[in-house]
Amino acid sequence: MAVNLTIPPQSDILPISGVQIGIAEAGVRKAGRKDLTVFRLAAGSSVAGVFTRNRFRAAPVQVCEAHLAGGLDIEALVINTGNANAGTGEGGLKAARDTCEALACELGIKPQQVLPFSTGVILEPLPVDRLVAALPAAVAGLAEINWFDAAHSIMTTDTQPKIVSRSIRLGDTPVAITGISKGAGMIRPNMATMLGFLATDAGIAPPLLKDMARAIADQSFNRITVDGDTSTNDSFIIIATGRSGVRVESVADPLYPQLFKALTEAARELAQKIVRDAEGATKFITVQVEQALDAEEALKVAYSVAQSPLVKTAFFASDPNLGRILCAVGYAGIDDLDVSNTRLWLGDVLVASQGERHPAYREEDGQRVMKEPEILVRIALGRGDASETVYTCDFSHEYVSINADYRS
Repeated sequence: MAVNLTIPPQSDILPISGVQIGIAEAGVRKAGRKDLTVFRLAAGSSVAGVFTRNRFRAAPVQVCEAHLAGGLDIEALVINTGNANAGTGEGGLKAARDTCEALACELGIKPQQVLPFSTGVILEPLPVDRLVAALPAAVAGLAEINWFDAAHSIMTTDTQPKIVSRSIRLGDTPVAITGISKGAGMIRPNMATMLGFLATDAGIAPPLLKDMARAIADQSFNRITVDGDTSTNDSFIIIATGRSGVRVESVADPLYPQLFKALTEAARELAQKIVRDAEGATKFITVQVEQALDAEEALKVAYSVAQSPLVKTAFFASDPNLGRILCAVGYAGIDDLDVSNTRLWLGDVLVASQGERHPAYREEDGQRVMKEPEILVRIALGRGDASETVYTCDFSHEYVSINADYRS
């Protein structure tokens, strides 16, 4: 069951002028479910992407990177669930390219103007014939209002769709931002099975959007972990159609800070929704590390805690076995850490200071916090001014069951 995950009503989801979406049933893995999604983008839209650093990058990731680097405007996306098209060699690359070619033929554009995305089981050939057969139906259904259905169609082991939508004003002009994401397991993006698509009708110069995509990913999708596994298919795409009439060319533009902030907040919400709907999750946990020497050190400690199976199982059991957190801080790789300067809070409860349990700490206070569905773990290292935050969840019996039975 997802932890405090909100799904906006369909009436609150803003269409993005210049983005049309169509959905169809291709039967990639299971019959009777919508598993193929097509995005049609208005000519002149800017598109940027950030992708997994896993060396076994899936075929669609490789094709996306090549098409983005090719210099042509991207005018379409094609997404399938049920099969990751990863670990599929040259045949997988051909399948991804054939899918792009088929969609390009349907839309009257070039194959290099299509970005392909796949998510699902690894090491199985993509049934490209089924995708190609379903493309006409997806194209026939293209409409700007289909974001809600698209959030459902890209799901795999997700229990709920992830979608955000909001409007801001840039100067005197209203600007819309809408995005969807999917992911529940195999989540520890390093980008820069997780997919994220964020669109706005603001115009953003392509070189600037490329830099923004990386910076936004680092503050959102690169700050979450479910199980510490970086997928072969992680992809995050930002689309800027320019249809609102507002255009931002550089970081010096006075409208840039507000637009960057709004896009980052939307991406962070999409990323947090992935953690809230993590496989078997019952608790949403924020790990905040402060007083580190630098951001790299803070993240090292935060991820050490957030990815510890012992810490995560303790949270599932609501067991204030908080020595596990100190243990994870201690093996994070800071060789000169002075533990006497380190403090640990669980929610509003000071648990440890000066290298030992805080004198006023009581186990019932720790257990009170551990029983909450949302928990803050705060760690002060006493070494500097840097701070970073990572979002994670607990490990439950259900996580094991879902992943043990995933292919059956």
